[in-house]
Amino acid sequence: MSMVSASQDDEVMAEINITPFTDVLLVLLIIFMILAALSAPPGFEKQLPDKNDNTPQQQQKKTDDIEVLVNETGVIYIDGKRTDVQHIYADMSDVQHRKGNKHVSLTADVKAPYGTIIRILDAAKIAGLEDVGFVTS
Repeated sequence: MSMVSASQDDEVMAEINITPFTDVLLVLLIIFMILAALSAPPGFEKQLPDKNDNTPQQQQKKTDDIEVLVNETGVIYIDGKRTDVQHIYADMSDVQHRKGNKHVSLTADVKAPYGTIIRILDAAKIAGLEDVGFVTS
């Protein structure tokens, strides 16, 4: 038989049990992770400016910029010369050799295909033109 004194039974346990607190924090973490995944839009969700918007602001264009235009059907113009997706890489390289490493101004219609815009960005990068900007109206 073991003898336990009365003073040992009356001691208050001074340790804090953090298991329920940890459980609550883990449940909250899981809830926030699920909500963050549901609220963030996946992929390339860039809203391009409306080219047909008639605002009074007219920005002065630089004459040495390389101007790339894309309309709503996906037709591409590089410095006024019409091209298509198959020839965009060669045309972008030709413009780079002719004008040098200049700023590329990309103006696209709101309904322009995103694949075409991505190919233009890729062609500019391959041609060595890394200073590309989207023109807004």
